[in-house]
Amino acid sequence: MTAAGTDDQVDSQVDVVIVGAGPSGLTLANILGLQGVRTLVVEERDTLIDYPRGVGLDDESLRTFQSIGLVDQVLPHTVPNQILRFFDADRRLLAEMAPPDARFGWPKRNGFVQPMVDAELCRGLERFDHVEVRFGHRMQTCVETGAGVTVEFADGRTPVLARYVVGCDGGRSTIRRLMGVSFDGTTSSTRWLVVDVANDPLGHPNSEVGADPRRPYVSISIAHGIRRFEFLIHPDETDEQAAEPEFVRRMLAQRVPYPERVDMIRHRVYTHHSRIAGSFRKGRLMLAGDAAHLMPVWQGQGYNSGIRDAANLGWKLAAVVSGQAGEALLDTYDVERRKHARAMIDLSTMVGRVISPTNRRVAALRDRVIHAASVVPSVKRYVLEMRFKPMPRYLEGAVHHAEAGAGRSGNSPTGTLFIQPRVDTRDHQNLLLDDVLGPGFAVLCWSNNLRAVLGDAAFGRWKALGARLIDARPMTQLRWPGHDDADVVVVGDRTGALKSWFDVYTDSVLFLRPDRCIAAACIAQRAPEVSASLFSVLQLTATPNREGDPASHGNPDRAVLHVAQPATEPSGTVTGTS
Repeated sequence: MTAAGTDDQVDSQVDVVIVGAGPSGLTLANILGLQGVRTLVVEERDTLIDYPRGVGLDDESLRTFQSIGLVDQVLPHTVPNQILRFFDADRRLLAEMAPPDARFGWPKRNGFVQPMVDAELCRGLERFDHVEVRFGHRMQTCVETGAGVTVEFADGRTPVLARYVVGCDGGRSTIRRLMGVSFDGTTSSTRWLVVDVANDPLGHPNSEVGADPRRPYVSISIAHGIRRFEFLIHPDETDEQAAEPEFVRRMLAQRVPYPERVDMIRHRVYTHHSRIAGSFRKGRLMLAGDAAHLMPVWQGQGYNSGIRDAANLGWKLAAVVSGQAGEALLDTYDVERRKHARAMIDLSTMVGRVISPTNRRVAALRDRVIHAASVVPSVKRYVLEMRFKPMPRYLEGAVHHAEAGAGRSGNSPTGTLFIQPRVDTRDHQNLLLDDVLGPGFAVLCWSNNLRAVLGDAAFGRWKALGARLIDARPMTQLRWPGHDDADVVVVGDRTGALKSWFDVYTDSVLFLRPDRCIAAACIAQRAPEVSASLFSVLQLTATPNREGDPASHGNPDRAVLHVAQPATEPSGTVTGTS
């Protein structure tokens, strides 16, 4: 077969080509695989990277791994509830991060061994006949037309025709260069020696950052007896010096009694970047992970931001390629992700500047300010519970913000992530809420008759879209049959967390996206009009899926989601070499 507009013979046709088998690409491929999307992952390396890079997983990433059915495989490679302490030069505690709650179903801080987690993500793709991973394939050129994108490879490998291409190919992204978008930001002048060791010479689960102006350092317990050390390299020390075994041993001697006995995994010199792509999408080409943004390591959010990209983009791509949505839905990916990624970059950069000063007077002033602030209980809790971490809140994109009016306040949860407590159903106990909500859209109300609240028309439209319809109740009402409906799942508020959440907001009906962002929210009486507005804003219609769509899974009567097509079809030619 041939790509439209070219005479090049192509090897196969797929819906999505993902360039790069890192965590973002592998997670995205699993999301697409679960939705029946024909996906090809190409990676220029011969194998996955086998050394630790990221060392911290957050609750949002674990929630995403739960959604793709791989969290049980990932958890053995993690250390939950990781505590991180910051010390001054005299080892006085400056700050401590030990967030206690798990509002999204998982601990907020988790140490992890990235190569082992990435390997689980890769093995997860073996579940899908329609997903393929090709190692040793270096993408060289993309030719974009109205019909798709012809992906060409080095070494004369046969091209592939795809509807969309996602660049998950790292900070030196070829896809980003082919898109012709900028990579704005700065590169830090400071350099760090990173040393990963096996058979942890300290052995305890503690992790710390030493804000010592003589030489700032980091010591982090990961998992499976692996520990990471990081040491600031002074301006008069060259990269070549820092790579010498004697220099590495001298650094380790500051933290361990017998550095010559350390079981070294690897050591490298790193420079921190604070950069973001000028756009995450151009026509049929998109970016995710490090290809879209780079940030310093200080908040451990580089890896997690890439997983957020995959979670946001995955359900939208699946909806578009399966005929459930039009191209316009993909525009919301850049709208929603860029602002939050920028906030994470700014936070990580700021924390690095606080930790890294080598001027003793500047460090002493910093220490006095932090020690003074730490005696204020509210400030101490703010840091301890990581309340400073920016959370996604979408004011624009695939959301509908209802106007404030009678019966509601301006305190709306729309555009935020919904919580994930443990709940009961009538058949099962102690379930995480997402396992009840399922993989698609959901409409959830608090202790009410959802069919009556929505009205028959809206109720039928959501049912036709395949949304899961949920009546969340106090546990005392779990088995009360008064509002029983064959199309509604009754959920018992096992821990009281759902009622506590609804106590904060006046909204009692929530329209949840597949990534568990609240697409719209309202009081019960406004549910029909808000539902209609959400359909109107996204131009949703319930119609049967077209024959042959992967997402129909053999069911031609499955109803799907439609979003308005853009006014024009993107086209053009993009070429280049790696």
